[in-house]
Amino acid sequence: MHIRLLAVGDRQPAWVDEALTTYSGRLPREWKFRIDAIATARRQKSDKSKRAMQAEGEQLLARLGDAEQVVLLDERGKHLTSRALTTRLADWQADGRDLCFVVGGPDGVSDACRQRADFTWSLSQLTLPHGLARVLCVEQLYRAWSLLNGHPYHRA
Repeated sequence: MHIRLLAVGDRQPAWVDEALTTYSGRLPREWKFRIDAIATARRQKSDKSKRAMQAEGEQLLARLGDAEQVVLLDERGKHLTSRALTTRLADWQADGRDLCFVVGGPDGVSDACRQRADFTWSLSQLTLPHGLARVLCVEQLYRAWSLLNGHPYHRA
């Protein structure tokens, strides 16, 4: 199984890139983990339409494989404990399909992206900056892997 994070927004602060490098470097090689980013669509200050979100959604959908399992990170998703995520990860691995976590743009994702998701996961009831959501997702993947493999990283 290969795992990737597909996110809207191609420029992140240095601390995000550093944290992503740290945690993604700890993930198992067989996952062939990678991060793919698409540019945030331009928005006009007075534009209240969903045009930018739709454009980003089209780009996201174009980058998803037909057979990939898609996990959408969204505030309206299901809340999971680290142990519950570990169980889900084991199930996803048993399924054998590649896995893609999707982080939308500043306005979220289009309805088409939401419908394409196999699972919608909420990292928190708090609204998180997108860079922090990326880091939290990858850290939790590492934590779940450590729980599955008896690694001492998770100490609860």
